[in-house]
Amino acid sequence: MTSDTTGKFLFPEGFLWGAATAAYQIEGSSMADGAGASIWDRFSHTPGNMKDGDTGDVACDHYNRWREDIGLMTRLNLQAYRFSVSWSRVMPQGKGAVNAAGLDFYDRLVDGLLEKGITPLCTLYHWDLPAALDDRGGWLNPDIADWFADYGQVLFEKFKGRVKTWGTINEPWVIVDGGYLHGALAPGHRSAFEAVIAGHNVLRAHGAAVKRFREVGEGQIGIVLNIEPKYPASDRPEDEAARKRAEAQMNRWFLDPIMGRGYPEELKDVYGEAWREFPREDFDLIAQPTDWMGLNWYTRAVPENAPDAWPTRSRPVKQVQHPHTETGWEVYAPALTDTLVWMHEQTGGLPLMITENGSAWYDPPQAIDGRIHDPMRVHYLQTHLRAAHDAIGKGVDLRGYMAWSLMDNLEWSLGYSKRFGITHVNFLTQERTIKDSGLLYAEVIRTNGGVL
Repeated sequence: MTSDTTGKFLFPEGFLWGAATAAYQIEGSSMADGAGASIWDRFSHTPGNMKDGDTGDVACDHYNRWREDIGLMTRLNLQAYRFSVSWSRVMPQGKGAVNAAGLDFYDRLVDGLLEKGITPLCTLYHWDLPAALDDRGGWLNPDIADWFADYGQVLFEKFKGRVKTWGTINEPWVIVDGGYLHGALAPGHRSAFEAVIAGHNVLRAHGAAVKRFREVGEGQIGIVLNIEPKYPASDRPEDEAARKRAEAQMNRWFLDPIMGRGYPEELKDVYGEAWREFPREDFDLIAQPTDWMGLNWYTRAVPENAPDAWPTRSRPVKQVQHPHTETGWEVYAPALTDTLVWMHEQTGGLPLMITENGSAWYDPPQAIDGRIHDPMRVHYLQTHLRAAHDAIGKGVDLRGYMAWSLMDNLEWSLGYSKRFGITHVNFLTQERTIKDSGLLYAEVIRTNGGVL
């Protein structure tokens, strides 16, 4: 797919173009070669947790096909690849002994990327906590901050000089809201009391890892937040109050303490008796200065006041005037511009990177005549890249864009029912086919946005 370049949406020189994945979603072979189980191995094998009983046992078989997948990246013209490391593959018990074979897998992957001129962006944690640590309380155990820093040190030292951009934790809110509040994700708990504690320990672990990185690492480190902007459903005061509660619970719960502002006051209202106070020194640890911040962005929400909606007493109102993806998410690209400007202001101009952005649409299970036509994903990609460009024009220091995802994969508890990839995966044969959206993205990268 090619197009005449207009130059209207050229991105700054040095802008980093790439794609993102997560270990459990693509690797398969999760307990091969001495690796330990993760909470997702347990969760996916528990009947009733996963759509169609799907698991990550095979996924995209990236553990065995990583060379082929680097070849795919070169065909897409990727300049960067954001991946996560399976903690239990590297440290089967989550602490103590290192599994050399597991570490060697990532060693080969990083070398393979560098050989092709692809910048590796490494995320320490993308939801797959070692099961052995979950047995010790997981994110409810305050010791996890030290365990996480120790794990990070193994990687910081192993890849020193080769991996120069690090992310500590991917989407703390999803870890806590999905895993401890609503139970839809591993480890499947449902407790507001636990969610408050887990959220605090996730933040402490981030701070401890950043602190350890400053001692032993090299390069830049940040964290990846999922931000969903909230627009009030009306100008009624109660809807504005609902918006503030929703924004505090999803967006500011983690952003504010990282930026040294502590927790937003609205969380006391949201969680009521489940809320608790934490020691001042914890907030000093959490607010370790970072070099950059990642934004995972998919959609917006338009909440209205809803007293029966727990815990925020707000409910999103469907915006029927716009298309919605297969996951039910509204497509409204201007909200990405608004979010980037908001984050720029909230972080005091910290360098930002879009670390995930993408959409799920119906794609056939196999390619037809060697092609996968995905016009809605093409449109989503075009409009959201233009929205990112608009944010740069408004003064946002945006350094890169990582498309979600490099390929179709296990969409967590939704199994293989939702396809986000710019590359199609036939899960019966593991054949990869670059979709029309991927062909467009390759041209976007080649022209630095000129085809937009």
